[in-house]
Amino acid sequence: MTVRRLHRLREIGRARPQPARRGKGSPPWSLVLAVLFLSASALAAPLLPTNPGTTWRYSMTEEVGKGLTISNLKQDADRKVRLPVLYHLDGMENVDGKELFKFEMHRAGAVTNTDLVTVDDHGITCWARINLDGELIKLNPPQTMVAAPLKQGATWNFDGQAGDLKVHQQYEVTGEEDIEVPAGEFHAYHIRGEQSSPSRMTIDRWFTPGVGIVKDVTTMRATDGDLLQRISLELAERPKIENKPEVKSDATSKRLSVSFAKDQFGKVSTRFSTDTPQIYVRWQGQRLRKGGKVKAVWIAENIGEDFPQDYKVDEASATVESQNAHGAFMLARPEAGWAIGDYRVEFYVDDVFVDAAKLKIVK
Repeated sequence: MTVRRLHRLREIGRARPQPARRGKGSPPWSLVLAVLFLSASALAAPLLPTNPGTTWRYSMTEEVGKGLTISNLKQDADRKVRLPVLYHLDGMENVDGKELFKFEMHRAGAVTNTDLVTVDDHGITCWARINLDGELIKLNPPQTMVAAPLKQGATWNFDGQAGDLKVHQQYEVTGEEDIEVPAGEFHAYHIRGEQSSPSRMTIDRWFTPGVGIVKDVTTMRATDGDLLQRISLELAERPKIENKPEVKSDATSKRLSVSFAKDQFGKVSTRFSTDTPQIYVRWQGQRLRKGGKVKAVWIAENIGEDFPQDYKVDEASATVESQNAHGAFMLARPEAGWAIGDYRVEFYVDDVFVDAAKLKIVK
């Protein structure tokens, strides 16, 4: 039997001033103007709430392309995962002598990522991120997430490094829209983002000053245009100060999800007949290292007296092109047909065992 890699994948006119008579006790005009200026500044809504403990609750919907699976989370009948997620401002963190706001994303009891940002007159800028494995990834130069002042037609780019990944993104404020989400109706700026490197991705973001992101739709596609993953967030409640959510020690999702099928995009199965033309071993990864290696080892656990137990049939490897990559390995039927018995496929990431999946060959 042979194994070959199938494929990989892989932001008015002025009136002339008239002299006025100052009455007794009247303040000088310079002081009046200063008071008016300060009042106007105080009334201006901040770009984003920055009080420690501020929490944004969202309804999240995740879907993937045909033939792929979504980690180990339960899918609805339409093959989508729906669950609540939240962003929590967990104070400040110092990175290279700079104090940064620490925005954590909580999902299914785990902190999936943390954005370390500044919020000022220039907008919202991300200087570094902490991934699910606790690794600090610096952005060089810092990435503008929302540029200020917000106005239709404004554009900005990000051409830089996120750790060892080269990233190219471009953003445009396409206009202002009224949008309705579970948290209510908002008047928001629609920001459209396009990423061309390291992988194709589009970001549609609706942002309301003083509130934050009220809706976000991120879509990732393969090089051939096929859908890989789409994640939608809709604000479920207006931001408010809350205690930090509990983080479960065992909530981290698997780095690889594995399934078997007769066809590349076919129905998932773990039982195959001896005359099945080919068996596809499909994998979906996350938090992978670009340039790393995913290896599959096909093992016959028990296929008769002619072969020892846990007999290694073959193996194949694929090079990872992005953190969220997917692929498939295909095994063709031997001339004499598949041997009846129990098999498993072991998966390794950079030669470290991460998962195994089992299947049966029957008459």
